[in-house]
Amino acid sequence: MKIVLQKAKKASVTVEKQVVGQIDEGYVLLVGITHDDTKEAAKSLAAKIVKLRIWEDENEKMNHSIVDHGGAILSISQFTLYANTKKGNRPSFTDAGKPEMANELWLYFNEQFQALGMKVETGIFGAMMDVQLTNIGPTTIILEA
Repeated sequence: MKIVLQKAKKASVTVEKQVVGQIDEGYVLLVGITHDDTKEAAKSLAAKIVKLRIWEDENEKMNHSIVDHGGAILSISQFTLYANTKKGNRPSFTDAGKPEMANELWLYFNEQFQALGMKVETGIFGAMMDVQLTNIGPTTIILEA
């Protein structure tokens, strides 16, 4: 799994002019899944994200987790994170997980946040989505399993 995490003041995802997911402060997660990803990896990454200390404390040091700070998660599946651009000018996406498997694992990944008490909003797997966010910091972190 490959995840691009962005701290956001506000974020939303729109499909066919309908907002399907939105949060106020929290994380926007762009989630890529490859062929050999597992539920164990998804569970471990979800736990890591919830515990990640990237919110500022009273001394403006990144010392608080999203649980400490409060906030929600907007999770968006994004197979293009596994684009291979080594040959030619057109990316290959053969490293991205097959849609049925990737969707199942993405749903499981999102359930892990709910099990940890987090509010989770999502995009729609496989849809053409418009993602809008105001990044805080900017803080952007890449996580991989």
